[in-house]
Amino acid sequence: MNSANGAAVVVGVDGSEPALRAVRLAATEAVRRHRPLRVVHGFIWPLLRMPIDPVAGDPPGGGLRQQAQNLVEAAVAEARTVHPDVRVTGEIIDGEASAVLLGESPGAAIIVLGDRGLGGFTALLVGSVAIQVATHADCPVLVARGEEHADAPVVVGVDRSATSRAAVDFAAAQASARGVRLRAVHAYTHPASARPGDIQPLVYDETRLRDEEDDVLAGALAGLAERHPDVPVDREPVHARPVAALTEASRRAQLVVVGGRGHGALGGLLLGSVSHRVLHHSACPVAVVHTPA
Repeated sequence: MNSANGAAVVVGVDGSEPALRAVRLAATEAVRRHRPLRVVHGFIWPLLRMPIDPVAGDPPGGGLRQQAQNLVEAAVAEARTVHPDVRVTGEIIDGEASAVLLGESPGAAIIVLGDRGLGGFTALLVGSVAIQVATHADCPVLVARGEEHADAPVVVGVDRSATSRAAVDFAAAQASARGVRLRAVHAYTHPASARPGDIQPLVYDETRLRDEEDDVLAGALAGLAERHPDVPVDREPVHARPVAALTEASRRAQLVVVGGRGHGALGGLLLGSVSHRVLHHSACPVAVVHTPA
């Protein structure tokens, strides 16, 4: 996570309703973090050699660039409506959506996106721009989708990876800022069932397996109480597939946090697999966190 003083919360906008939901979420995030909010619009038309300025006969305020300016101003106004004291600026940046946002990521505290969009962010769909940005950004990425269930916990998916540990710390900080519990979900299956073609033993000790996986979960959370003493933590080993466990947990969560890459019991917590599918199916906003460089 970029923790430089003054690093902004960045939100990508295109004039769509999902983008405005992202603006509202981003404004709240900026106030919560005591950070400025930066509204950006990827203006792709110059790259396509399209005429962007008004031409003879256009109504006042015509032209593609003016339309882009209007939507940025509308997004800035929306942020101020949600949080009048938020420090917010807006900018049009020539370029394709994902490239613009990735260019913003080294200096951003977090990037916030809607789960789908139009206009300058024509491909702002889960699985395209959001997936590209969540995969490659140099900061956490927050995708606005579903509902933030009031007073519900922050949920984090836990496995054995370094990225999972980064996700746990991010999730704990979010839970602290929101004044809610942290629910740490560690999904596991019987080892044999994770490999196609393998045959499960006829008998195995489910209690022992659960205890072993609970030890993995406890290890991943080691030291968290010292780093975030104000955050109550619920450990939850779940005998289920990771996507199913996290999607179900999202129905009673304010936020789901996943690592960008992972391994182990949350088998393949890799963007494009578990994280990708959680982005598609979560019932609440999803944050994707990478291991700091």
